[in-house]
This record gives sequence, C-alpha cells and structure tokens, in this order.
Amino acid sequence: MNADDLRRYLEFYQDLGIKTLYRKAAATREPAPAPPPPVSEKPAPPPTRAAKTMEAPPLILPSLEPAGDSMLKIIEDIGDCKRCRLHQGRNKIVFGVGNEKSPLVFVGEGPGADEDAQGIPFVGRAGQLLTQMIEGTAKREGMDLQRADIYICNVVKCRPPENRNPEPDEMEICGQFLFRQLAVIKPKAICALGGIAARAVTGRKDGVTRMRGHWFQWRDIPVMVTYHPSFLLRGYNSSAKREAWEDLKKVLHFVYD
Repeated sequence: MNADDLRRYLEFYQDLGIKTLYRKAAATREPAPAPPPPVSEKPAPPPTRAAKTMEAPPLILPSLEPAGDSMLKIIEDIGDCKRCRLHQGRNKIVFGVGNEKSPLVFVGEGPGADEDAQGIPFVGRAGQLLTQMIEGTAKREGMDLQRADIYICNVVKCRPPENRNPEPDEMEICGQFLFRQLAVIKPKAICALGGIAARAVTGRKDGVTRMRGHWFQWRDIPVMVTYHPSFLLRGYNSSAKREAWEDLKKVLHFVYD
C-alpha cells in the first residue's frame, strides 16, 4: 500500500467520524525447540535483541467502497434498514432523487413529514423553495437547468422524530451510504444545505453562517455551504435569502460554465 492509498483510507474513516484504528496482532506459533548441540561443539551464543524482535504485521484495511459500487448496490445494502433508532418511526426510507450522473449534488440533513410519506427528498415547502432557487437562478444566469438534472439526497435516510436534528451516531451510521452515493456519482461539486449537512460532508464544526458562501472539500471534491431552504422560509430571514441565492449562483457557475 503506497502513501496515497493510505491517505485515502484515513480520510474516508475520518469522514465517518472514526478517530482511532486498531490493528490486531498476528497469531504466533511457538517455534520448535532446537536440537541440543553435540557435546564436542561450543553452545550457540544467545540470540541478539534484534533477532528476538518480531516484525509488526501489516495494517490491512477494508476497501473504501465495494468494488463496482452502484446506486442499486447501495439501495440493496440499505435494505429494510434498522441500524439505528430512526427506523422506529419512519414510513419510507428516503434514498435520493435526480440525475445519478449529475455534476452537482445537493445534500440536506434529513427527511421531513412530506418526504417520509413519499420517499422522495425535498418535496415539502422547503423542497418547493429549493426547486425555485435552482430553476430560477439558472434561468436568470442563462442556464438551461431543471431540478431533475441535479441529484439531491440527505445525510440520514429516515425522518428524525418531530424533525429534530439527527444525532451524531445516526449521522455516522447513515453517513456511510451518503459517502458511497457521492463516490458513485463523483460530482464536480457538492452543495451542503444547512449546518448538519455541512458538518457531515466537511467534518468542520463551524456554524453555517460562518461557513456559507465558502468552498471546502469532501475528499477532492469542492463543497459549497449555504442555508437550508427551511431556514429561508422564516419571514425574518430576508438577508439570508439573498445570500443563499448568491451562494447558489456561485456554485452553478462553477459547475456549468
């Protein structure tokens, strides 16, 4: 394993929130006793310290993604997921929607009530606003782009109770599927909607107000952070709406120009 491969492995596990890797020592067998030397010969000298030291076993890590991974394989692996507590109140798993070859992926935090009922991300009021933002901004910037041309998914695939924020362990468990989705699509850029998505994709703990409008990275893919559409629906956030539209304009030009 070369240095680049090791770096990719460590970045992958850091994305999942794993801070420590353990290596299991290889099983050893007692060496067979050496036959005693003939009486006429001098006994062999005791082994040196270097000879007593056993070479550390190589560090073997699982693959970053399954070989030949695909969206269908990810869906099959999720199955009727019961890996965390979020499955207890869900109606449908909300996997993702849109063009699986899109150069741009939007990532939200988790499904709401409408999404849980239909199994499609961003179909409620926040989703309708996101559609307006994508298509309206694209039209004003002279781009022939519809929401269906873009891929949209969430950090967690099941609705958190009462639309609460996903817990860290829920994000870690479900994050493996999000990261596989991004690895399969290999977009030119990712747009993280809101603080939860921004922290999950970038690994940073800064608030969304501080991060929005700036570029970060997931592996080698640029990540733009902006406000979640549900935040923009609140009447007192008129300035945030203008900022979100500017963020979206920036990412659209980066991807499609």
